[in-house]
Amino acid sequence: MEAGIVGLPNVGKSTLFNALTGSGAAQAANYPFCTIDPNEGIISVPDDRLDRIAKLVGPQKVIPAMLKLVDIAGIVKGASEGQGLGNKFLSHIREVDAILQVVRCFSDPDVTHVGGKVDPLADIETIEMELMFADIQTLENALPKAERAAKGGDKEAKLRVTGIQLCMEQLNKELPLRKLKLEETIAKAISSYGLMTAKPILYIANVDEDDLQGKGEMVTRIRAFAEQVGAQVVPVCAKLEAEIAELDEPDRSEMLASVGLQEPALQAVARKAYQTLGLQSYFTAGEKEVRAWTVPVGATAPQGAGVIHSDFERGFIRCEVFSLEDLEKFGTEKEIRQAGKLRTEGKTYVMQDGDICHFLFNV
Repeated sequence: MEAGIVGLPNVGKSTLFNALTGSGAAQAANYPFCTIDPNEGIISVPDDRLDRIAKLVGPQKVIPAMLKLVDIAGIVKGASEGQGLGNKFLSHIREVDAILQVVRCFSDPDVTHVGGKVDPLADIETIEMELMFADIQTLENALPKAERAAKGGDKEAKLRVTGIQLCMEQLNKELPLRKLKLEETIAKAISSYGLMTAKPILYIANVDEDDLQGKGEMVTRIRAFAEQVGAQVVPVCAKLEAEIAELDEPDRSEMLASVGLQEPALQAVARKAYQTLGLQSYFTAGEKEVRAWTVPVGATAPQGAGVIHSDFERGFIRCEVFSLEDLEKFGTEKEIRQAGKLRTEGKTYVMQDGDICHFLFNV
């Protein structure tokens, strides 16, 4: 799964992306469309549980969960009608699983705001409306074909027609589709349309260096809005984060301490993006490696095993599970087993975030 970083031009998207992915310092460009093709990068998801497990197990290496990010060029008002490079950019958003919207909350007279003034809620509304208009176009184009197939008795097409109609009703109220609850069969029938306002969203408030905690008026307004739509907000000073990302570890720690941060804000972005995608981690722990594996929330034990190898899922027998808390209490897996704290779970077990697992299988 992957998340796309979106925003109006000149909000600091590419600066943030470059800092996240370690692709070098980025200078804010004072013109739109400085990113024409989407850049892609892989970031690790910080998780202190890996270090806690490794401290007790002593592995040769530690491997964190990874997340794919796509830096999508700036959207402008009218993008759904082809303004700017709108249609091309919107097609890139359709392909990602979640949206990370960078919202400008910083003042800089040398970096032009396309709207003439810094107004984060207006920026959010501009992009939301463009995505809604694009979704309406997608649904209007898809409806005639679905109706023809439905008249011919195609059951799947009948579900698509129902889904399209329900979505159109929602969008005509100027409400995003992520707030619309559809039956699973209907949602599956229209999933191929890549409807953008159905995707989960995380707001990244790009703040000035004097508001790193995001306590200022602009971020407060974004938080109030996000709470209404069931989204989260992470304050980040992209310019500062780009500088921190280039430093060696000792200098990095010193700079973080000097600005009152316990960790780079980018780490919070990575964790929140992971959650926004509906993902969680389980761990495997041995002498060779301690590793975080990514599964969707709600995945069963066989599905979790399949992330390691398809044979594990196909030949799944059972899963042995213990917790980090028990590992820290008893010290070793052997002691956990002797204490009767090692659980055996079957095919219906739903994986929990932080499980430490062994899978038994037979192919």
